[in-house]
Amino acid sequence: MARPRRSTADRSSPKASLAYARTVLDQEASAIASLGQRIGHDFLLALDALERTKGRVVCTGMGKPGFIAQKLSATLSSTGIPSFYLHPAEAAHGDLGRVAKGDVVVALSNSGTTEEVLRLLIPLKRLGVTVIALTADVNSPLGRGADLVVSLGDIDEACPMGLVPTASSAALHAICDALAMTLAWRREFTESQYALYHPGGKLGRSVMKVREVMRTGDSNPLIRDNAKLKQVIVVMTQTRGRPGAANVVDAKGRLVGIFTDGDLRRLAERDELELNRPISEVMIRRPRCIGPEELVFAAAAVMRETKIDQLPVIDAEGRAVGLLDVQDVLAARLS
Repeated sequence: MARPRRSTADRSSPKASLAYARTVLDQEASAIASLGQRIGHDFLLALDALERTKGRVVCTGMGKPGFIAQKLSATLSSTGIPSFYLHPAEAAHGDLGRVAKGDVVVALSNSGTTEEVLRLLIPLKRLGVTVIALTADVNSPLGRGADLVVSLGDIDEACPMGLVPTASSAALHAICDALAMTLAWRREFTESQYALYHPGGKLGRSVMKVREVMRTGDSNPLIRDNAKLKQVIVVMTQTRGRPGAANVVDAKGRLVGIFTDGDLRRLAERDELELNRPISEVMIRRPRCIGPEELVFAAAAVMRETKIDQLPVIDAEGRAVGLLDVQDVLAARLS
C-alpha cells in the first residue's frame, strides 16, 4: 500500500483530518498484516535460537527501533526469559562488557544500515554470541553480518513525506511481539509463572494463589471440636496476628466449623455468653471454605458476596490447612 497521499482538501476540516488519520491506521494495519505471509523458516530459526540460549537475550537498536528493542526486552523478561537492553552507542564505549558468550543479541534496524549497530557486529562475533537481525532487507549490511535474519520486507511509511518511522515501527513492534509470545506459547508459560514476575502489578495479583497469602502454622488458629468456648477465646487471642476467628477441627484435623469475633459479640448481645459451653454448640457449621490452589480473587469474591471477614482454607481431605482473613486480601490489594 502506498503512503497516504497529499490532499488538496482543507486540512483544518474535521472530515479531512479524520479521513487522513484513517489512512494512517489502515497503512499500519496493512504493514502488520503483511508480516503473516512473510514469516517462515527464518522466523523459526530465530525462535529456536532464543529458546535454546543458556544466556540472556540482549536487545539493541537506535532511535525508534531502540525504543522497540527496550519493549522487546521488557516483554521477554516479564515472561521469564532473562533479557536486557543494550544501547549500541554506549556498547561501543564499554557497555559491551555486559554481553557474554552464550547470549543471543537481537539487533533491530529497519534499514539495516544503522552505523552504531553495525559497529557492534565484529566485537559481538568475537564474544561468541548469536546475532539475530530484525530488518527490512536480508541483503542489508546488518542482514549480511547477522547469524540469523527475520525480514520485514519493504514497508511504506504512513507519513505525508514517507520519512517518519510509522508503519515500519508498527511492523517491527508486531514481529517482536510475535517472537516473544510464540516463545511463551512454546514454553507453556503459565499464569502462576507469570505471577512470579509481577508481584506488584494488577495482572500478577490476579493470578495469586490463596496458599501464598493464607495464614498457616502458628498463624492458623485451630481448636478441637470438643473444646470449651473459653479455650477458643484464648486461641483466637494468642494466635499470631490475632485473626479474629478459629477453625474448629475434629481429631483428624478436618474442618467441622468456624467461630469468629462476630459470633462472640452476638452471644454477648443475647446474654448467652457461657464460657464453659462446648464450642460445638455455638460454632458455625459447614462454613464457606476455599482451597489453597484457588485464586485470591475468587476468595475475595466469596468474602464480598457472603459478607464474611474470615475464610477457612481446606485441602483435598478437608483438613483446615489455613485461614484467609480479609486483612490478608486487603494487603494483596484484591478486595
